[in-house]
Amino acid sequence: MVFKKITLIGTSEESFDAAADDAIDRAEDTLENVYWAEVEEFGVELDGAADREYQAEVEVAFELEG
Repeated sequence: MVFKKITLIGTSEESFDAAADDAIDRAEDTLENVYWAEVEEFGVELDGAADREYQAEVEVAFELEG
């Protein structure tokens, strides 16, 4: 098996957990054969956002076909 890893950044106005879930949900909706995800980093946007925007940088690994 061969896997590819990509980095996604999920966002949420609620929490870090919701931001990570946002990225993972999007990966599962748009990629096939998603095997695991690793949360790499958290951040909060304060400037330019009406409310705090929680961000989670997530690496997602999926199996390449063929």
